[in-house]
Amino acid sequence: MANMFLLPYGQDPANLRDLNQPLIDHSEGQLFLNEAFKIIMEEVLCKGTDAKQKVCEWKEPEELALLLDLELRATGEPQQRLLQRVKDVAKYSIKTCHPHFFNQQFAGLDYHALAGRFLTEALNTNLFTYEVAPVFILMETEVLRGLRQLVGWTEGDGIFCPGGSASNMYAMNLARYRLFPEVKSQGLWGLPRLTIFTSPESHYSVKKGAAFLGMGTDNVVLVKVDDGGHMILEDLDEKIKLAKSQGAVPFFVSCTSGTTVQGAFDPLDRIAGVCEKHKLWMHVDAAWGGSVLFSKQHRHLMKGVDRADSVSWNPHKMLMAGLQCSALLLRDTTNLLKKCHSANATYLFQQDKFYDVNLDVGDKSVQCSRKVDCLKLWLMWKAVGSIGLAERVDKAFILVRYLVEQMKKREGFLLLREPEFVNVCFWFIPPSMRGKEENADYQERLAKVAPVIKERMMKQGTMMVGYQPLGNKVNFFRMVVFSPLVCQKDMDFFLDEIEKLGNDL
Repeated sequence: MANMFLLPYGQDPANLRDLNQPLIDHSEGQLFLNEAFKIIMEEVLCKGTDAKQKVCEWKEPEELALLLDLELRATGEPQQRLLQRVKDVAKYSIKTCHPHFFNQQFAGLDYHALAGRFLTEALNTNLFTYEVAPVFILMETEVLRGLRQLVGWTEGDGIFCPGGSASNMYAMNLARYRLFPEVKSQGLWGLPRLTIFTSPESHYSVKKGAAFLGMGTDNVVLVKVDDGGHMILEDLDEKIKLAKSQGAVPFFVSCTSGTTVQGAFDPLDRIAGVCEKHKLWMHVDAAWGGSVLFSKQHRHLMKGVDRADSVSWNPHKMLMAGLQCSALLLRDTTNLLKKCHSANATYLFQQDKFYDVNLDVGDKSVQCSRKVDCLKLWLMWKAVGSIGLAERVDKAFILVRYLVEQMKKREGFLLLREPEFVNVCFWFIPPSMRGKEENADYQERLAKVAPVIKERMMKQGTMMVGYQPLGNKVNFFRMVVFSPLVCQKDMDFFLDEIEKLGNDL
């Protein structure tokens, strides 16, 4: 008679353990976990937040691969060697919690949010049905309600997505579905040419979304911006009219609150008027700048956001909730999210359950498995309150003002323009280049300064800050200031280090 069950390919039955015993030794596993946590506490949470320590231990790829011993083998390794692997991973990773990590729009550390992240990972919950995630279904509902209130909506909908790019794509898909609901069943076959409008300084996910959803990047119309990076209303209106005259169907305007490079805030109140006039979906990509809504002093930057149809907001950025934490917020009250994305899988979303099946939110998402991203934000918000989160935003603006004032007192620092937000964009002019702006090769030489300084700081491990070109402007630094763990002395260190690393160029 054939075997009642098949062994995995290549498995020797003699090597199987007693089937009455688990394969995992809990006591051994817990001991490993305890030791691993000690390493995490020491290498990441102590050394990784100490300004006297390095931001990174730079290694070239080949050397790093050897140090980490990345090869996966047929047999497992002993615990002590595995613990060394944990230590190596911590040692050679970039310390994004470090006070001198200014490279990205995520940084720093909130210990309450981190506790939420640990708890989420330990519980290993999938946020799709109430029966599997009762605590987090209710929690996500409440957190989304709190974020919508800050936008200015008393009703609405929303969902946590795997990053701001996904949130922007969700909004685009919902806008298309609202206009052409048949796209869900019939696809793109019968649709007209749809056009999207955004600024050239918007996030690249707008073009990625157009490509992913089958509308094409050629149908993303770039609206002119002023010198500060703000969308120009007259050009938006003209380009919508032009698209209509060419037989296209305009349907979506993606505004930005806090552009990636300059930190510009599009004039939402005025854009809303144009969108209402042409009956277009107005989306606000506030992944970076949305947190100003906590601040009474700075929320005016997003005046008119309550008139939008959707808003994406990443609390893992300025609020430091930890990657990833991205919310898509909707003004819609017609259950558009579920109508657009539902597949009604009967093995998961049975309609004869013993509880209210409206609590099964999984069909609002294009995902099946969905991580719990609300707990870290909820726990942090509970710990410091809305007032505490507002203080973080306000402090960032204060530190930016201090940094800019100090820059103006030093030779060699040239601002791109006065910052509107917490992005400080500037060139560093080495002593050898000062006063030589009229030289034919000046711009070419200036373009090379930031990359060299960046290489030096990373190889020395002292700090990290990003640079980029923009339009016809050659490479400049973009310093982002928002972590509540930094203070004036960190701003002084930053300026001193730029001078130290670049004065000999």
